[in-house]
Amino acid sequence: MFRSRTCGELTIKNVGEIVTLAGWVQTIRKFGAITFIDLRDRYGITQILFGENLNNQLEENSLGREFVLQVNGTVTERSNKNKNIATGEIEVTVNNFTILNKSETPPFTIQDETDGGDDLRMKYRYLDLRRNAVKKNIELRYAVNRSARNYLHENGFIDIETPFLIKSTPEGARDFVVPSRMNVGQFYALPQSPQTFKQLLMVSGYDKYYQIVKCFRDEDLRADRQPEFTQIDCEMSFVEQEDILNMFEGLIKSIFKEVKNIDYTSVVERMTWQEAMWQYGNDKPDIRFGMQLCNLKFPAHSFPEKNNISDLIAADLAVFNDAETVVAIAVPDCSEFTRKQTDELTEWVKRPQIGMKGLVFIKCNTDGTFKSSVDKFYSEEKLKAIAQAANAKAGDLILILAGQEERTRKAISELRLEMGKRLGYRKEDEFKLLWVVDFPLFEYAEEENRWVARHHPFTSPKPSDIETMIHNNPAIENAADYLKHPYANIKANAYDMVLNGNEIGGGSIRIYQKELQQKMFAALGMNEEEQQHKFGFLLGAFEFGAPPHGGIAFGFDRLCSILGGSESIRDFIAFPKNNSGRDVMLDAPSSIDTKQLNELQIKLTPKEIN
Repeated sequence: MFRSRTCGELTIKNVGEIVTLAGWVQTIRKFGAITFIDLRDRYGITQILFGENLNNQLEENSLGREFVLQVNGTVTERSNKNKNIATGEIEVTVNNFTILNKSETPPFTIQDETDGGDDLRMKYRYLDLRRNAVKKNIELRYAVNRSARNYLHENGFIDIETPFLIKSTPEGARDFVVPSRMNVGQFYALPQSPQTFKQLLMVSGYDKYYQIVKCFRDEDLRADRQPEFTQIDCEMSFVEQEDILNMFEGLIKSIFKEVKNIDYTSVVERMTWQEAMWQYGNDKPDIRFGMQLCNLKFPAHSFPEKNNISDLIAADLAVFNDAETVVAIAVPDCSEFTRKQTDELTEWVKRPQIGMKGLVFIKCNTDGTFKSSVDKFYSEEKLKAIAQAANAKAGDLILILAGQEERTRKAISELRLEMGKRLGYRKEDEFKLLWVVDFPLFEYAEEENRWVARHHPFTSPKPSDIETMIHNNPAIENAADYLKHPYANIKANAYDMVLNGNEIGGGSIRIYQKELQQKMFAALGMNEEEQQHKFGFLLGAFEFGAPPHGGIAFGFDRLCSILGGSESIRDFIAFPKNNSGRDVMLDAPSSIDTKQLNELQIKLTPKEIN
């Protein structure tokens, strides 16, 4: 046998035992006639002692970093103990050893604090995976996977696989397509999710389905996106929204307990989409801290039920008068910010990714006075009134942005998060869950003069809006009038779970009646022929007793990254792609040879060949 013990399990209780270990050489330390090495495997590190009698053998068979080594020896107590590792009280005094395989000098150090950059580590990912920091991420991912499966099994769910080679029905993100050699000129698509299959499983009577499944989207990447990603995909029959929320609150709380040893006993808050946008500027708010938005001016159509309080900022000030929206936040205990600090914040909001022209501030001084970058336009009383509207107290700093509605609301949301981060309110070891509900069912695509689904075309409207869907769909003659259309106010029977300002799961109660599904497709601009071509299989299934059903999908990679305290899901994927969607280790995607192209009857243009 190659080993009788692992490198992470020996303790003082094992002193005197004869053991065989195998692993990789982490470090080598020579002290005169004796040599110490740290031998590493997946389970930990054990110090190995080569005495004087083995030095000649070591000279003849010199060791290097990352050599694969087998040793046989006796467990002895260390004279110089290391309390930082589990095996730090013992060492193994070698009787004999075998070099199982040699190694070239690694291109970077296989340690937590490595000297390898991202590109280099991704090229040699099989070496990067040996590092303890990466290993912990992979182990956490497995722990989340195991915990989710256990919970779902205990609650009656069945794991059912669905196909990866499916029909392309582009509606949102781009599909990856796969040519078929046996069906010339035709293509499969890789699934963006198993959405229609899990609905078909509900029609088939499997009332509690789940799958931890790979999904594929051909879209631009960033830290929390990969072309292939993993979902915890779930569906249930004979349920209402409340049943779904309760079941999957339980799932996340169970994962918290098993993986992080956190008893999440707090009630999971709920917030409508409109409240989230109004109070936080986005639909996935981080509620670990306050700093809610104060809307000083807004388009009347955005929140018609709110009182317009723009009289607070009425003045001969073009930056506010010409703006569609003026929004403020009160940053606690920052009134003593210097000119340099406020200038830095101004430059921060001017960055292209934020896109604002400038920043207005009001300092609520601790002596009860106010100092502002727009002092000449507002009296002390006016500044005080704005401060009261923003719920600012003495010592706070009010930050105000003004401009076009969508951009400004997004910018103030990003500014709030940035200030929360700078002030230490966004702690990695603090977790806060939130349900966001009552999303709009539709979004209006102005360039195309049509409605698009905010979630996906299988999401049901709220029961109170179903009649509106079925009996009202007037044409939109003027794009500017789309807000007057009956569909503009239809609410989706949909819900997102948010964790620390990240959407970790989203789902809905589904449409299960054929007539309503056809109306939904028609609202999205699909005629009858297109509906049948793309989704005839689903419409046909609804004719055979489809039950009421709904579900949710959790972003598995993202959930792991949040629990692991990382901003990037790549850290929790064994073999991720880079920001260009490339696997630099495999050098993929790559060209294929002419024979394969000919078999598929695909001809590349000169531009594609180059």
